[in-house]
Amino acid sequence: MYQDPFSRCHPAVNFCFFLAVIGFGVVVQHPAYAAASLTCGCVYYLLLRGRQGLSFLFGLTGIMLAITLLNPLLNTSGRHILFRLLGRPYTLEALCYGGILAVIFALTFVWFGCYSQVLTSDKFTALFGNLIPAISLLLVMVLRQIPAFTRKAKQISLARGAIGKGTGENQPFRQRLQSGVGILSALTDWALEGSIVTADSMRCRGYGCARRTNFSLYRMTGRDVLLLACIGGLSLVVMLAGGMEASYTPNLYISYISYGFAAYCLLLLIPPVMYLRERILWNRFKFET
Repeated sequence: MYQDPFSRCHPAVNFCFFLAVIGFGVVVQHPAYAAASLTCGCVYYLLLRGRQGLSFLFGLTGIMLAITLLNPLLNTSGRHILFRLLGRPYTLEALCYGGILAVIFALTFVWFGCYSQVLTSDKFTALFGNLIPAISLLLVMVLRQIPAFTRKAKQISLARGAIGKGTGENQPFRQRLQSGVGILSALTDWALEGSIVTADSMRCRGYGCARRTNFSLYRMTGRDVLLLACIGGLSLVVMLAGGMEASYTPNLYISYISYGFAAYCLLLLIPPVMYLRERILWNRFKFET
């Protein structure tokens, strides 16, 4: 399986980067910062997933549009009334606030999608196995169950369809609901049985009898130290530069960006630039040979 250059870095580099990017993305509500984070996140996600990531991004676009348009219906705060709907004001400030909430929602999902591709379970265990062994093992097992549940649900659905118990889009809602309940019941039985088997397996292997050791293949290199210094330095510049203030309700106010925005863009571009640099060098090497 191909790993991009950033994925081959030390897990500490990956974790610190995503901690900084997702943290800034959730906290900072300035539209320029949010747009830059979403754009760079989408670019890196497409580089990791290829065409398979397009459906995910298209789905997020619809959700963003819904959040943007529905927020003024719930939040009527604002001075510039665009129109009234059912006697409630539909304000420009609430619409802008809904837009920034939608962008923050989307960038969080996109960067977490990149996180799941880069910081795998073995990296997480290697990073936190000695610090929080029980919690790291629990988190790895929980995160592992999400794709396993999805695959098993598809298998159960296909099996039910093969014996004539499947449902299509033209079926009545009641039949589709009954089919969904049946799939959920079978999935729950499978999960409970699997948890018992896992517990017995761990007990037979002596889990909990003594202190667990942790094996790791990852070693910190000079490039990893340089990347950690860049991530820390750029994050510090972003925090100290200011220019990230923005408020939407009841009054719309967006501050002018400062030099911290350039540092923030450099921080976001670290993984895509590393990926594109390697691909350019590789293609040039192929043409030369």
